[in-house]
Amino acid sequence: MTIKSSKNFWAGLMFISLGLFATLWSLNQYETGTALRMGPGYFPVVLGGLLALLGLVILGSSLAFSGAAVPRFRLRPIIFILGAVVAYGYLMAPLGLVLATLVLVVISALGGHEFRWREAFALGGVMIVISILVFVKGLTLPFPLCPRSIDDACVSALTAQQPKPPAEKRRTRK
Repeated sequence: MTIKSSKNFWAGLMFISLGLFATLWSLNQYETGTALRMGPGYFPVVLGGLLALLGLVILGSSLAFSGAAVPRFRLRPIIFILGAVVAYGYLMAPLGLVLATLVLVVISALGGHEFRWREAFALGGVMIVISILVFVKGLTLPFPLCPRSIDDACVSALTAQQPKPPAEKRRTRK
């Protein structure tokens, strides 16, 4: 029995291990219940089992059909993307959404094999606008937009509310 597709072999093995881990962990942590009275662990157990079953099918296909070899493993993109996500998490509170998103995009772009500053900053600008529209305006999440020291000025400039007309004075009788 020889492996004809190493890519499918390793993908199947990964699916099997993740599916079994999810199933066993859910069985250990949550009550599953029955199909009629499902507990909180029923759905994760079923999904983990289906993932393991899919992994078996993929693993079996790696023994029957030939396929592509596993490409060379590159560590640089993984390190830069994970580092960008960690930096985003740490920088969100002190720097705000705008600068933290820009840092996230630029560090992530550094992980690629074709890095251009102009493209990274342009993509960062687009992501900032989308993030503000979706999270701050659409979902009304209380994310700080700018660094703590200038957050109030930044929020008032971005919201730009119309000033209210002055209220009419009541006339009092003497």
